[in-house]
Amino acid sequence: MNLTHTKLQPFPHSPPLTHPTFLFSSRSLLPFPRNLKPAHVSPSFLYKKHTLLRYGCFGVSRSRTRSSISEVEEEQKQKPVLVKRAYPFDEIEPKWQRYWEQNRTFRTPNDVDTSKPKFYVLDMFPYPSGAGLHVGHPLGYTATDVLARFKRMQGYNVLHPMGWDAFGLPAEQYAIETGTHPKLTTLRNINRFRSQLKSLGFSYDWDREISTIEPEYYKWTQWIFLQLLKRGLAYQAEVPVNWCPALGTVLANEEVVDGVSERGGHPVIRKPMRQWMLKITAYADRLLEDLDELDWPESIKEMQRNWIGRSEGAEVEFCVLDSDGMETDMKITVYTTRPDTIFGATYLVVAPEYTLLSSIVSTEQRESVEGYQDIASRKSDLERTELQKEKTGVFSGCYAKNPTSGEPIPIWVADYVLGGYGTGAIMAVPAHDARDHEFASKFNIPIKWVVTPNNGSCVESGKAYSGEGIIVNSSNLKVGLDINGLSSKEAAYKVIEWAEKVGKGKKKVNYKLRDWLFARQRYWGEPIPVIFLEDSGESLPVLESELPLTLPELDDFTPSGTGEPPLSKAVSWIKTIDPSSGKPATRETNTMPQWAGSCWYYLRFMDPKNSNELVDKEKEKYWSPVDVYVGGAEHAVLHLLYSRFWHKVLYDIGVVSTKEPFKCVINQGIILGEVQYTACKDTYGNYISADSADDLGEYLQEIIPEERVVKSGEFFVLKDNPNIRLIARAHKMSKSRGNVVNPDDVVSEYGADSLRLYEMFMGPFRDSKTWNTSGIEGVHRFLGRTWRLIVGSPLHHGAFRDGTLVTDEEPTTEQLRTLHKCIAKVTEETEGTRFNTGISAMMEFINAAYKWDKQPKAIIEAFVLLLSPYAPHMAEELWSRLGHPDSIAYKAFPKADPAYLKESTVVLPVQINGKTRGTIQVEKGCSEEDAFTLASQDEKLSKYLNGKPIKKRIFVPGKILNVILDRQNVKAGSIQ
Repeated sequence: MNLTHTKLQPFPHSPPLTHPTFLFSSRSLLPFPRNLKPAHVSPSFLYKKHTLLRYGCFGVSRSRTRSSISEVEEEQKQKPVLVKRAYPFDEIEPKWQRYWEQNRTFRTPNDVDTSKPKFYVLDMFPYPSGAGLHVGHPLGYTATDVLARFKRMQGYNVLHPMGWDAFGLPAEQYAIETGTHPKLTTLRNINRFRSQLKSLGFSYDWDREISTIEPEYYKWTQWIFLQLLKRGLAYQAEVPVNWCPALGTVLANEEVVDGVSERGGHPVIRKPMRQWMLKITAYADRLLEDLDELDWPESIKEMQRNWIGRSEGAEVEFCVLDSDGMETDMKITVYTTRPDTIFGATYLVVAPEYTLLSSIVSTEQRESVEGYQDIASRKSDLERTELQKEKTGVFSGCYAKNPTSGEPIPIWVADYVLGGYGTGAIMAVPAHDARDHEFASKFNIPIKWVVTPNNGSCVESGKAYSGEGIIVNSSNLKVGLDINGLSSKEAAYKVIEWAEKVGKGKKKVNYKLRDWLFARQRYWGEPIPVIFLEDSGESLPVLESELPLTLPELDDFTPSGTGEPPLSKAVSWIKTIDPSSGKPATRETNTMPQWAGSCWYYLRFMDPKNSNELVDKEKEKYWSPVDVYVGGAEHAVLHLLYSRFWHKVLYDIGVVSTKEPFKCVINQGIILGEVQYTACKDTYGNYISADSADDLGEYLQEIIPEERVVKSGEFFVLKDNPNIRLIARAHKMSKSRGNVVNPDDVVSEYGADSLRLYEMFMGPFRDSKTWNTSGIEGVHRFLGRTWRLIVGSPLHHGAFRDGTLVTDEEPTTEQLRTLHKCIAKVTEETEGTRFNTGISAMMEFINAAYKWDKQPKAIIEAFVLLLSPYAPHMAEELWSRLGHPDSIAYKAFPKADPAYLKESTVVLPVQINGKTRGTIQVEKGCSEEDAFTLASQDEKLSKYLNGKPIKKRIFVPGKILNVILDRQNVKAGSIQ
């Protein structure tokens, strides 16, 4: 680089300097003031090698402009880098974020004009973790913000709030590990999340911010619990739970993975404990039936249907036999959905926690059964019912009598049967159930066929036939039952009728859904508002007037090790007096699960400051239900099901006016980390192609940097050895994989509007997609082009003009047509949450606008309005520069004029002597003469027409132009 020929240019906005420092590139030398504020330079670009290479920027002083390259390279390590901006987002975005905050632009008044339509758009309650946001989180938040801004501009009253699901195990574990009170870490995390969300320009009404850890909020969570208690929907029972000794708490099934806690990897066992339960099963039918009315993804509704698991069948009694084969008084009741197959039941299976198991098991088998029970206690329900896992079990040493066949059948203990589902026992029909067949085959238990397919086809050898059909081998005249030859449905009805007649069973509707385990042995949760009288142990509700029952301050949050919750250490808080009787009492020391506060928060957003009731009836009636609820599919069952349950209880007691809380649920796709390239190596360290690695057996893997990779066809290969195919895979973002992208870095480098736009442009909103940092440069260029189209290019000193380039000229018909097509497309795609195609329409508009000689103000203003929901900072700045003193946020969203959406031109085929030689573009209603003139001027058609004698023209408007030449006057060979 020849430094002596470098041209000097002043740094944008730099004050006069006595001793300036300079940054230079191969194109220019820019003065860099020593007192430059950090806002002028992207922090993520400071000292970044790839940026130095991209821009060729190195720090150098004026006195050393003729220094050697080595001296310059040495000094560049100590100087910050000046980053070129496509537009000044680093000035625009903080400016408008301050404006919105100072003017409370997005505040939804408590008393809105209820004559206007409403739009309540909500993000699923975030848990404020210490890690902060990664770029996957804003995907849903950006979508709801686009919708919120869009609907405001369409004249809706919009409710778009944000709050924090702030109780829970992670904060408590951090408190135990560090000795920091969980409230301190939670508040710090909330502040971090809030600042990140504000930096992205989301239009939340921060006046309505709520947090589950605030007593003013959980007062009403406790109040809801008391309403459940009054109605018998909250009760105590001894149930088997997932107990983690290390964490000192009960864990939900989804918090246990492979027998250990998801957090910390601690062993988890199953043990019976007295727990608070909520009777969600009382609402099972309503939860099932009302799904049909919801605008939810069908996959989510199906997951809820399966979780509720309603089935119709029968309960049948099997009598336990003694060692001599005689009937005893003990009976095992099983639930079956296929009573038609009862003659094929060749064994029974009871759960390891089955209540009568200790009475059934033989002396010889007791030790084996107890050992098996211990192993099963360390597995979660999800693990035990996993269809793909290998079946395990142990013989009880005892038999029961099949009530229909009269045959003795063995009783087995197996963990694929759950004590909490049905009766905790099943009749196993291995010929007609794949799971039973696998078990019977493994343990050599007889398999008896009792159903043949309706079409008489043969069943594949070694497999069960689980379908319906014609019943065979199912008759016992001694007990008065013969179902041979009947269809499965007819046989099932007859078996139930027989069982009820002889007192062996009854018809039964069953559910997979279990009552909700509602207690946690944790400190960091809502206190349960119940006391126990010391003399009798009777449980009594805390008076509603005494709510909130606040969480006491504790310094020691560690588990007691005995199963007693940490709150048992708050001795002075535990001891109390029953206000009704004056008797000594103790408080409940379990706390509510994290699910509690998130079950009803959407209601509190409607009326967050109300100290007299959960929500004002008129406000709830106006805002309910939530119009659009956006969040991850991982909440498909539990959170959504629990919220629906609580909502229905509140509906029954008159607190809410709708049967369902969420009208429309949308699950955004997952943003995966950038593609990772992996090469396979043999044991000698030699690269081998990924397509042949499996044949090798054992092989090593090595992460390959992107610069060493090239695409070859559909695959990726080593650049220096194309024969080595690589594994290319994107993973979900996680700290453990080191593929997390911090949105703060992206905002610093490209701006918040670019991040918002890229997340919406990556692909269909509901689909998973892979993050690609280079991909954001495309939308950033689009925003830069938009800025330059309206504002112009930078002036000679690097700054941009204050105003715009727009003119007051009347727009042309073509400009209006281009605009209104864009309006129609953006409106339609935004309404349908097809944000990526809405952005594409705006890009097409900008491409077209660059071809115009003038940019009429009427056209540009309408486009800026279209851009506003997606890139609000830029839109606000452009709107201001266009001469508007107020925010763009509540300006009317443009409406497409149908007159400009109609195509004004048609493609007209042109024939010469009946043979099509080309086409021309003509206006609708074009005359024959005009069409002929255009054809004569067409480069391809002119050689057939110009100078040729014409006999006649046949013209069908909008359809065809056929020119018949006078062949007698045309020289031979002139027509090709």
